Amino acid sequence: MASSRNRQMLLQSRGTRAGVVHPDQFYSRDTQHASSKKVRTNSTSQADPLTRKSNTLEMNRRKRRMSHDPQTKNSRRFIVDVDETLRIVLQQEDTDGDFQISVTDSGPKLITLGTATSNGVKTFDIRGNYMLSNLVQELAIARDHGRTRIVLDEERLSEPPVDRLSRMIATSFWRSLTRRIDGDGLEIICADPKNRTGHLTPRIYVPYSEMKMFEYYKAVAKQRPHLRLEVIRLPKECDDPAFVKSLNDKPGLLALAMEEVDDDMGGKALKGIPFIVPGARFNELYNWDSYFIALGLIVDGQVEMAKGMVEHFVFEIKHYNKILNGSRSYYLCRTQPPFLTDMTLQIYNQLQKSTPKEVEAANTWLKRAMRAAIKEYHTIWMVPPRLDPVTGLSRYHPDGLGIPPETEASHFTHILEPYAAKHGVSILEFTEAYNDGRLREPDLDEYFVHDRAVRESGHDTTYRFEKKCAYLATIDLNALLFKYEVDIATAIEILGGELDLEEDFNLSPFPPSKEAFEAANKSGFERSLSRKQTKEEWVKRSQLREERINKYLWNEGKKLYFDYDTVAGAQIPYETVTAFWALWAGCASEQQAFDVMATGLSKFEVIGGLVSGTEESRGPISLDRPNRQWDFPYAWPPHQIMAWVGFERYGRLEDAQRLAYRWLYMMTTAFVDFNGVVPEKFDAVKLSHMVDAEYGNQGVDFKMIPREGFGWMNAAYQVGLTFITEAMRRALNSCVSPEKFFAKGRMGVMDATIQVPIGLPDEEVFDPIDLALEAIMGV
Repeated sequence: MASSRNRQMLLQSRGTRAGVVHPDQFYSRDTQHASSKKVRTNSTSQADPLTRKSNTLEMNRRKRRMSHDPQTKNSRRFIVDVDETLRIVLQQEDTDGDFQISVTDSGPKLITLGTATSNGVKTFDIRGNYMLSNLVQELAIARDHGRTRIVLDEERLSEPPVDRLSRMIATSFWRSLTRRIDGDGLEIICADPKNRTGHLTPRIYVPYSEMKMFEYYKAVAKQRPHLRLEVIRLPKECDDPAFVKSLNDKPGLLALAMEEVDDDMGGKALKGIPFIVPGARFNELYNWDSYFIALGLIVDGQVEMAKGMVEHFVFEIKHYNKILNGSRSYYLCRTQPPFLTDMTLQIYNQLQKSTPKEVEAANTWLKRAMRAAIKEYHTIWMVPPRLDPVTGLSRYHPDGLGIPPETEASHFTHILEPYAAKHGVSILEFTEAYNDGRLREPDLDEYFVHDRAVRESGHDTTYRFEKKCAYLATIDLNALLFKYEVDIATAIEILGGELDLEEDFNLSPFPPSKEAFEAANKSGFERSLSRKQTKEEWVKRSQLREERINKYLWNEGKKLYFDYDTVAGAQIPYETVTAFWALWAGCASEQQAFDVMATGLSKFEVIGGLVSGTEESRGPISLDRPNRQWDFPYAWPPHQIMAWVGFERYGRLEDAQRLAYRWLYMMTTAFVDFNGVVPEKFDAVKLSHMVDAEYGNQGVDFKMIPREGFGWMNAAYQVGLTFITEAMRRALNSCVSPEKFFAKGRMGVMDATIQVPIGLPDEEVFDPIDLALEAIMGV
C-alpha cells in the first residue's frame, strides 16, 4: 500500500539549484564570484507554462519590484560598502526598528547602488521589499565573513524566492540547527530557554549503564572548567515519576548516542552523533519533530544526518525506556507521537545496497532500529494506562507528578488562581506546596494527568483535548500504531521472515483485552526472548487495530474519523484534520478514504492549506477562553505533510498538489514580504505568521537574516516542492495566489469546493500584504 511518490520522489535527493553561489564561497576572500553550474532537478509536468505576471501593490507610488521582473541577460554587479550601506538601508527602511525589512515598514522601498563596471559612477535603483530585504541579508552575511567592501551580483538580490528559500534551507538552515552532545558541542546544546529555575548551571544526565560515557563527560568537565558542567549519573529507574519531579529544580540535558572515532594519538575517542533541533526555544532533540525534519533532510540528500537521529532514538529506548518528548530531564516520563518505523524505512530505502557488504550493513541497522521499535510498542503503547484494554486502542497517557516545569511562567496562572485563593496563599506559594505534596488537590491532579497527555500528543494545546486527553483513543495515535504494525511486518519480511530480539521485556497480550491482562498479571507475561518475531503476527496485529479503528473511531454518518472517549464510551464531536492520518497510514478502505477526503476538504481546506480543526469544533473565543495554537485557524507542517502523502496514496495526487501549493504559497509570501521569515506555524486563514496564541510564534526573532528557519517548517517546504509541478513552481516564484492559480485551471482541473468570499473582489481578498496588515491590526 506504500505510495509510489512517497517511496520514490519524496525521498529523491535533490541537487542544489543553479544560479547562485553559496555565501561561504561567494563572500570568501579568494572567490571569483562565478556562478555555480550544479544540476537542477525538478518534478516533471505536462502543464502549460504560466505567464510570469507578478502581483503588484501600490506602495509609496512605486511599483513593487519582485524577483521575477525582467532582468538583463548579463546580471549587474554593484560595488557596496557593507557597513555604510547596511546603516543607510536600516535607517531608511526599517521604520519599526526590528532589524528586518518587511512590507509593514513604511520606508520608500528604494536604494541606489553604484555599478561595478563604472566603478560606482553609474547607479541603479534597487526597488521593492524583497530585493531590499535580500540586500540586508547579503550584507549581513558579508559582514559575518569579515568583508567591509564587496562586489555584489544583482542575481543575489533578484534570486527567485522559491529557489532562494530552498537553497537557504539546504545549505544554511540545517547547518545552523545542527547540534552534537560532546565536549565540542556542549556549550551550545546546554543552553535551555525553557529553564525558569534561576539555577542555570549546565548539567548532563548520563544513563546508569553508560559508565564509559559518564567518565568521558567527567573528563570534559575537568578539561573545560569554563563550562561549569555538572555530570550526573542517573539511577536504573530513571523515569520514575517521583524521581523525575525531584529534578525539576535542577533540569539538565540527557546524554544521547555517541560513536567511537580515531583520535590524534592512534587510539579511540567518543564523539557525539550530530542531530537537528527544531530551533528557537527548542534546543534539544525532539521526537515527532525529528521525523518530519528527517524527511526534509532526505530530500536534501542528508541521509546520514537522518540516520543518526534514528540512532539517538534507539539509544533513548534502551536507556530511557521510550523515545522522549525531548532530551531534557523534565521529559523523562513523556514520549510523543510514534514515527520511528516509517522514519527507519524511509532512511533504509536510501542506504547503499549495491554490494553484499552494504546490504548486510543496511540490514543490521534495520534490525537494530526495529528491535527498538518493537520494545517501545510493547512496553509503552500496548500496556495500561496508555492502552485501553476494553477497546484495544491506545491513548496518550504519560506518568508524571506535579506541574510541568518547562512551560511559560504564566501558562497555568488561570488554572492555579482559584486553588491559591482557596488556601489563602500566592500562586507561587501554592505551586511550591502543591509540587512538594504539602497541599493536595485531587481535581488539580486530574487536570495535570490530561495536561501531560496533551503534551505527549504533540498538540499542546487544543480545546480538542481539554481536560480529557488521557481518556481519548485518538485517530492520529492509532493510525500511527497501525503503521508501526505494518512497518514491522514489512521489515521482518525484508530480513527473511523472522526477527530475534536481544533485550528482555514483557510482550503485551494478543489480542488485547482486560481478561488477557488479568491472566498475564497472574501467570506471567510472555517474554521477548522466548521466541522470534514473525511477519504473520504483526499482520494480525494491524488487522485487529484496523477493525477496532473502524468500530470505535469511524463515523459512518459523518463520513469522518473521530477520537473515542474510553471513559465516557462515546466519540467526541471535535472535527480534527488528523482524520487524514488514516490515509497516510493506509488503514482506511477505498470508500472510507473517498468519504474522508470529500468531508475533510470541505471542513479543513483554506487558502493557506489545512487548518487543525474546524471553527465550530473550537468554539467561541473570548478573553476568558483564548485561542489555542493547535485549533482553528492555525496550521502546522505535520498536518500538511501527512495529508499530502495520504491523498497521493489513495490516488488523489491533484488534491495533494493543490494543498501543497497552498502551503508553499503561504510560506513563500511570508519569506518575500517579511525578510525571509520561516516560522513555526501560521494562521492559514489570514496567511499570517503573526500568531499571538499561547507563547506566540517561533523562528521570527532574528536580526537582518534568518539563520535557522524552523525545523519542521524547513522540511515542509522541501518536501512540498517534490509534490508540485514545474508550472506550479514558476507560479510560486511569481507569488500567484492559489485562488488565481486554480481558478484558471492551470492544473487542468477546476476546484469548485473553494469559494471566494462574496462581496469582495478576488484581487483584494487574497493579497498577502493586505492579509498581513489585517493580522497586525487585529482585523
